Amino acid sequence: MSDTMHYKTKPEDRIPLGQKSAYAVGMLVNNLQAAALPAMFVILNLGLKIDPVVVGFLGAIPRLFDALTDPMVGYISDNTRTRWGRRRPFIFTGALTAGLIYALMWQLPPGHSESFYFWTFLSASLLFFLAYTVYATPFVAFGYEMTPDYHERTRLHAFANTIGQFAWLGVPWFYALMASSLFRDTVHGARVLAIWVGAIVALLGIVPALFCREKMSAAPKAAEGFLKNMIAFAKGIATTFTCSPFVKLCGATFLVFNGFQLGMSFSLYVMIYYLFRGDDAAAGKLQGSFGTVTAIATLLVIPLTGWVATRIGKRKTFLITISLSLVGYALKWIGYNPNHPYWLLFACPLVAFGTGSLFTLMGSMISDVCDFDELRTGKRREGIFGAIYWWMVKIGMTLALLLTGVLLKVSGFDVALESAQTEKTLFLLRVFDVGIPIITSAIALWIIASYGITEKRAHEIRAELEARRGKTNMENQHA
Repeated sequence: MSDTMHYKTKPEDRIPLGQKSAYAVGMLVNNLQAAALPAMFVILNLGLKIDPVVVGFLGAIPRLFDALTDPMVGYISDNTRTRWGRRRPFIFTGALTAGLIYALMWQLPPGHSESFYFWTFLSASLLFFLAYTVYATPFVAFGYEMTPDYHERTRLHAFANTIGQFAWLGVPWFYALMASSLFRDTVHGARVLAIWVGAIVALLGIVPALFCREKMSAAPKAAEGFLKNMIAFAKGIATTFTCSPFVKLCGATFLVFNGFQLGMSFSLYVMIYYLFRGDDAAAGKLQGSFGTVTAIATLLVIPLTGWVATRIGKRKTFLITISLSLVGYALKWIGYNPNHPYWLLFACPLVAFGTGSLFTLMGSMISDVCDFDELRTGKRREGIFGAIYWWMVKIGMTLALLLTGVLLKVSGFDVALESAQTEKTLFLLRVFDVGIPIITSAIALWIIASYGITEKRAHEIRAELEARRGKTNMENQHA
């Protein structure tokens, strides 16, 4: 379908700057929680001397728990009726609880057994991930429903993701901070840093609940039996996967983001063994430089993506930005030059177009899908859509971790060889690093090329919905 039809945003559809800013603060907190835990995980191994395999289980088990809680919390928030709205009570409670648990879960006393640390930290992790889900799933859904306008949705997600990106700028320095002379050791540093992070999550996380306003209101819904609710929950999940535009967005995100994640997992190996012939320190500096330059470029890409999308449409913008990222990945092959290792940084701005544009566009496009779904089903289900979307991202991240080990084996990598990896291994590591994201992103382009909710179609859907149930009280469609 054509993207050429262009509509002007009505004044009543614009989100006030105060509410937009409050939502952006929530995005910063959401990203901080996602980034802080893995950044501090290394302390379990290097600080508390827990076996790395055991640490792996501590990371994987809560993700499996997530697979159950994410869609369930999404369903519950979709069907909640309170005087404060569907989402805000969850956001408020989740922020306070997640902040408190995060601060406490790192207060691990020294001198205990590995078994003690495993069960204590695992129990705390499960509680933290539950609290994080209670915050994040309704928060994401909230963003899908703050405006019915096609372009204002893009502006919201561009603004929020720009602010949220600052979390990814700061977190890479966590280990350096914990290992600094400010603390007795890294374990002590983790204890103090966790309190700081927990306080930020609790204090800033409640901002969207306090200052954002929900567009939808309805009378309390009559209680239903547990079995009936579970049947409805299962049916809702199944119905979501029959929504073709949503499946395309999930597939494209899975390919772009996790292709990037999987490719990048080989970058440090290439830097150490191909560019610097075993010099860890030199490779670490280049990796840090690459991450910082890419993060700064991403800060610029996000608002640029929003600006372009409001002029040519979201689908076309996706096709352009992801195509630019393909050029960036290809430039990495040229940048992997042992004589000029810092040539690699020339790829950063173009690589940033991939993940920088992805979540800005997808957040806005899923909002449009929620309208499409209401037209199909008569229900508003932002919570379920947001939960399943992010669950797919998490599953992909887990799969990327598993495939990294498999492909390292395939390459013939041998840690015992230190700086003397074979030429075949060094070649395959570069092929995996550069080739995987190029292939996955190219498939994603093919998928989104047939995505049909253009600006014109989105406005047609909105008109049909408003003719059916009016411009307000949209939550009545849940009854």
